[in-house]
Amino acid sequence: MNALLALPDLQPERLFVQSGDVRLAVHCWGAPDNGKPTLLMVHGYPDNHETWLPLIRQLAGRYRIVAYDVRGAGASDKPRWSRDYHLQRLSEDLQAVIRATSPDRPVHLLAHDWGSIQTWESVTDPQCRPLIASYTSISGPCLDHVGFWMREHLRQRSPKALKAVFGQLLHSWYIAFFHTPVVPELLWSAGLARLWPQFLKHAEGVRHPQVNPTQASDGRHGVKLYRGNFIRSLFRPRKRHTEVPVQLIVPTRDRYVGAQLFQHLSLWAPRLWRREASVGHWQLLAEPEQLAGWLGEFIDAQETGESPPALQRAQVRPDARSMSGKLVVVTGAGGGIGRSTLLSFAERGASLLAADLDLEAAERSAELARALGATAHAYQVDVGDTQAMETFAEWVRDTLGVPDVVVSNAGIGMAGPMLDTSPAEWERLLRVNLWSVIDGCRLFGRQMVAANKPGHLVNVASGVAFAPSRNYPAYATSKAAVLMLSECLRAELAGRSIGVTAVCPGFVDTGIVQATRFVGMDAERQARRQAKIQRFYKRRRLSPDTVGEKLVRAVERNKAVVSVGSEVHLGALQWRFAPWATRFLARFDLTS
Repeated sequence: MNALLALPDLQPERLFVQSGDVRLAVHCWGAPDNGKPTLLMVHGYPDNHETWLPLIRQLAGRYRIVAYDVRGAGASDKPRWSRDYHLQRLSEDLQAVIRATSPDRPVHLLAHDWGSIQTWESVTDPQCRPLIASYTSISGPCLDHVGFWMREHLRQRSPKALKAVFGQLLHSWYIAFFHTPVVPELLWSAGLARLWPQFLKHAEGVRHPQVNPTQASDGRHGVKLYRGNFIRSLFRPRKRHTEVPVQLIVPTRDRYVGAQLFQHLSLWAPRLWRREASVGHWQLLAEPEQLAGWLGEFIDAQETGESPPALQRAQVRPDARSMSGKLVVVTGAGGGIGRSTLLSFAERGASLLAADLDLEAAERSAELARALGATAHAYQVDVGDTQAMETFAEWVRDTLGVPDVVVSNAGIGMAGPMLDTSPAEWERLLRVNLWSVIDGCRLFGRQMVAANKPGHLVNVASGVAFAPSRNYPAYATSKAAVLMLSECLRAELAGRSIGVTAVCPGFVDTGIVQATRFVGMDAERQARRQAKIQRFYKRRRLSPDTVGEKLVRAVERNKAVVSVGSEVHLGALQWRFAPWATRFLARFDLTS
């Protein structure tokens, strides 16, 4: 037995429940009359109830917890034939356990892997609706839903649809293997059981895998789950709907169950909440703290009717758009590219936070986003102040939740000779243009990693990152640094399901010229230079809306670098293939 059970507060009551001719071993934490909601856990393959113990440690005392060994696993009976493991039999087992442990109150159901596959049978059964208060499913689809998904994609015959089907079949290679006679059972008996903890540690990120004393037996008998159900369900799918509130947890690094299998789940489960985690298949073992938090939020919301902002965003709406449920933070959102980006995300259904030094301008951007139907907030922050950024990031996390997308857009302009630029001018420009990006990536990136949350960091650089010039050495230096920072960070976070994009706009009419400091010029000359350059920007007719739209598309497609404007594309090509020409042109004063 797992060492966790030695803790006094985790000592379970053990009982046996009869389901037909099969006896099921059931473990209960908490008295049945304690007034707390009952949480019923159903494990997957090749596990038994002990796989839930790290999570039980997180939730013990908060709920009455029930976990049982499904037929074929742990201390439960192990029927001989595959037909004894049909989904209908498994559903009868679940109902028997519910009626024995919570006869007067519906349970909150939690299931993983094969536990999810088998409990979908009950969740989609109208007769079981009074028994189930909510359902949280991890890495286990309804086989009937998968059957319809495969039919639809094969019927389309498009390369994308066929790629999705065959990609999933490759990920599910083990299913075909489990249908081979004798061989899987022999492997479990020959030593696979002893190696299993090491597999969980090195392949699935489980830090301290526990030894399961019935691992070999669980593996041998559990293959009958596959043999008894997969072929008959996938080739003869039934229409299975449910009105039970469903929380779907999708590990984005799951090697076996692809997220595409849940694309249209809201058609079958209209009361649906979806959460994504940057973890592997065994999230319940690798990150039990995160799972406990999401589970607690969901159960409490069903019990009280009150939902925190993060859970509200997770609900899948009938009119859901590509960014529905996502929280997007944009700095420098009071105008220009920032405001256009904010509105482009709003059009796609995202929830938004407009941050700017000018609170009034940020509020105006938020109002425009609300007019598009989005939920939007405003926040005043000086992005050049690291302490202010730290306070800002903490406020976002504690008030709205960990963001899904962060756009570091705030920036200021500066032109003039490098030798005439004072240390104070250098410091202010680098604080806003570079350090604000560093702080944004550092603070919000850490939040995403800590929460195991897939996300995206967008850093607005500039086309001048590819085009050195005597006219704007400080500005070009800051933007080139932003580009390289983005490339380095993208490599660092690739394994975390966190994308990083650098956006390099050209001559965009944003109003930045009016705020640009021209070093070494008096006020009159500076005003004339600003007016001249501003006229050029207006003639160029590259709008912030174009940049905002391309930025959002880059997030959707996870692009590394986005160049906006023909001059940027030309500059990037020249920098790569003819750097001598770039250096020659850099000598000319193009603003005089």
